[in-house]
Amino acid sequence: MERRGRPAVTTFFAAEPMEAGRVTTLGEGEAHHARVLRIALGDRVRLVDGAGAVGLGQIVKVAKGGTMVEVESVEQVDPLPVINLMLPIADRDRMLWLAEKATELGVASWRPVMWKRSRNVTPRGEGVAFQAKVRARMASALTQCGGAWLPVLYPDAPVDRAIAASPAGARWLLDAAGEPVPSLSVRAPITIALGPEGGIESEERSAMLAAGFTPVRLAPLTLRFETAAIAALGIARAALTPAPEAGRG
Repeated sequence: MERRGRPAVTTFFAAEPMEAGRVTTLGEGEAHHARVLRIALGDRVRLVDGAGAVGLGQIVKVAKGGTMVEVESVEQVDPLPVINLMLPIADRDRMLWLAEKATELGVASWRPVMWKRSRNVTPRGEGVAFQAKVRARMASALTQCGGAWLPVLYPDAPVDRAIAASPAGARWLLDAAGEPVPSLSVRAPITIALGPEGGIESEERSAMLAAGFTPVRLAPLTLRFETAAIAALGIARAALTPAPEAGRG
C-alpha cells in the first residue's frame, strides 16, 4: 500500500558508483533523509549520481550506520543543452538560493567571479568550505527536480581568469544597456555572466566586451543578481527546450 504524503518512488543522491545487481550505500545526509521519510525495507527508490546516471533499486537496509540500496537497473541520461553561469561572489545565503534554482534549470557549470564590487559584500560566499555547501544544496535540488546532472563547480576566480576560462559559444553579459533577449539568436552552448549589485566597473565591462560577451537587457527595472540570473536562465532554457511532438491523429 502506498504511503500518503510522499511519492511512490523517492529520489536520493548516490555518492558511490552505481552498478546493476550491486548494493550501494547512501551518504550520511541521504540516509538521514530516508529515515525522516520513513523509508522501509523493500521500498523502491530512484538514485542519481549527478553525472547522468539514473538508477532504480530497492532498499535492503535502513539503519543509523547506513542505508543500502540494491540497484536493479542503471541508465545514462543525456545532458541538457549547455548553459554556463558566471555569477558574482555575493551574499552567501542568496548564492545558496541561486545554487538551488540554477540546478533546477539545468545549469551545466557554476563559476563564481570576484568583481571589484564583490569585495564590499559581507558575509560573502567564497572559499572551499562554502563551495561544499553549494554542492550539497545542488545535490538536494537535483533529487527534487528530477534532473540527472549536477553543475560543474569551478573555484572562485578574478575577472580576467574567469574570462580566459569561458568556454566557446554564445556569451551574454547581463547589462541594462544591452540588447533585448528577443533580438538574439539563442543557441547552445551559452555562457551567462552577471555582475555584482551596484554593477561592474567600466574596465571590467570593456574586458568582457573585448572577449566577445554581448550585452543583454532583461527588464526596464534594476534586478538583484539572483533575480537576473534566474530570469536569464529561464529565458535561455525555455528557448533551448524543443517543443513536444504533436500527437498522431
